[in-house]
Amino acid sequence: MTMDGSAGLRLAVAGASGLIGSQVASLAREAGHEVVALNRSAGVDLTDPDSIGDRLDGVSTIIDVTRPDGMDEAAATDFFTTVSTTLARAAREAGVPRTVVLSIVGIEESQDFPWYRATLAHERATLAQAPGPRVLRATQFHEFPGQVLERSRGGGRADIMDMPTQPVASAEVARTLLEMATEAEGGDRRLGGPQPEQLVELVREWCRLRGDDVHVVAVPAAASMSGGSVLPGPDADLRGPTWRDWAQAQTGQRPA
Repeated sequence: MTMDGSAGLRLAVAGASGLIGSQVASLAREAGHEVVALNRSAGVDLTDPDSIGDRLDGVSTIIDVTRPDGMDEAAATDFFTTVSTTLARAAREAGVPRTVVLSIVGIEESQDFPWYRATLAHERATLAQAPGPRVLRATQFHEFPGQVLERSRGGGRADIMDMPTQPVASAEVARTLLEMATEAEGGDRRLGGPQPEQLVELVREWCRLRGDDVHVVAVPAAASMSGGSVLPGPDADLRGPTWRDWAQAQTGQRPA
């Protein structure tokens, strides 16, 4: 059920052009909601406190799936905290009652990994400042092995963190965010994929499926992540499809 009992809410999506944000916006429109895109291509710079203007008038929920362009910890932390402050101020001024922010499973236990320190700063800034904050902590997406491969490859070799992961379809992340934005009641959630995997093996299989000749080398991950800190745990909502089913659909080939 939606917040007001109807299907026609006005929702703001911060980061609407990204992997998750674009899917949230599409699902919301399909469900009959009006979407206010908060991203640069829509003329909004979320690091500028005056950039949002009156776009949040009548908005019932802000869905924050923003992320910086790079992974430098200091720059990412500054981006996340600035965006959270900008959104929270604009939400309060416009009377927006709820903010849903996307975060990562295990970030409190994984503070030996710089990106997770920056992400935790994002989550905490939202909880401290935004009206009606709710947090979705999700595991890595199905796209994660491919993303790690592209960041790590060089000279025909890719050094990949040796760690367990339980990837979830980005479409399910988007679906859950929309549920949290529109349901009348509820709290924070955790979301994961249907089964645990080893990241190195997923990267190797992704290379094989794509016919990509890369020598994948396992290297140590942060101690917390090697120990399973980013696995969803027993109380998480687990949603399919499996990574291999997703990879098969993406490449048109059947995994071995």
